[in-house]
Amino acid sequence: MQSDHTSPQTVDEYIAGFPLEIQEILEKIRTTIRKAAPDAQETIKYHMPTFMLQGNLVYFAAFKKHIGFYPGSKAVRKNFRELSVYEGNEGALKFPLSSPIPYDLIDKMVKFRVNENLNKAATKGKKK
Repeated sequence: MQSDHTSPQTVDEYIAGFPLEIQEILEKIRTTIRKAAPDAQETIKYHMPTFMLQGNLVYFAAFKKHIGFYPGSKAVRKNFRELSVYEGNEGALKFPLSSPIPYDLIDKMVKFRVNENLNKAATKGKKK
């Protein structure tokens, strides 16, 4: 849906490249992630908005008919049974634009990923 061929350099630029109704959804996803992971940093990776906290936390992207959400963890998929209706290729989740976006589920997954990343970082710190 991006109108030009240049990659966005910020999440604001990424979101601005979409129609208003999609921008609203992307902003609400962004806000949901920020609330669930207030210490996470925003960046662009793989041409998508990405949140980082002790490594990659989550990515998201807009497509013609869905929002892609990438929690980046096999453990997420094992712990959230309700994800099966949203599964796409290679662990990506697809939230159809024709249905309500599950913001509460995004919140739960992000909080799970925060704990996962922080625990992993703490374990690495103890091994040194």
